[in-house]
Amino acid sequence: MSGPPAHKSDNMAKVVIVTNNEQLLHAYAVRSICFMEETGLPARRAFDGNDFQATHIVVYADDEPIGAARIRWFNGFAKIERTAFRKAYRNPRLLKQAAEFIFEHAARKGYSKALTLAKPQYAAVWIRLLGFRQVTHRPPTLSGDGEPFLELVKDLSAAPDAISIDTDPNVLLRVEGAWHVPSAFEARGG
Repeated sequence: MSGPPAHKSDNMAKVVIVTNNEQLLHAYAVRSICFMEETGLPARRAFDGNDFQATHIVVYADDEPIGAARIRWFNGFAKIERTAFRKAYRNPRLLKQAAEFIFEHAARKGYSKALTLAKPQYAAVWIRLLGFRQVTHRPPTLSGDGEPFLELVKDLSAAPDAISIDTDPNVLLRVEGAWHVPSAFEARGG
């Protein structure tokens, strides 16, 4: 079965799905730097119970974690949250690389839409660079402190090999995002 690899690399960065504690700590470290240290967001807002129901990604430059995001899964759409890049690595190329990785992963899981909430000053990046559009029939979402967030949505291209109820059950035993790599739990033919 073909599909996207568990990670993607270019000359500088590698995007991975978190599959171990060290990677999760790296995601949390990036989020702590970007949200708590840079913006003063309290820890109770930067981290919540949704971290335990989400798929996390980390962006690395060599072995150094430089970016992170989490994805939560709902009926028909993937919600991209907590996207953060360390200050020295904030550039359109890296953001686009991470976003494309997320879009491909969501499409492989059978999702047709991605949703995110963005502060108005960042919405243009999501719209122009990543192809989102603003949901205009609803007012901005307000955070607990009254800060507005715009709701943005993107249509995803269907993956020809999307995971479905008809997918080989052995594939469903495989590690998230590495559906092309047989697991130790699969029955061996013979």
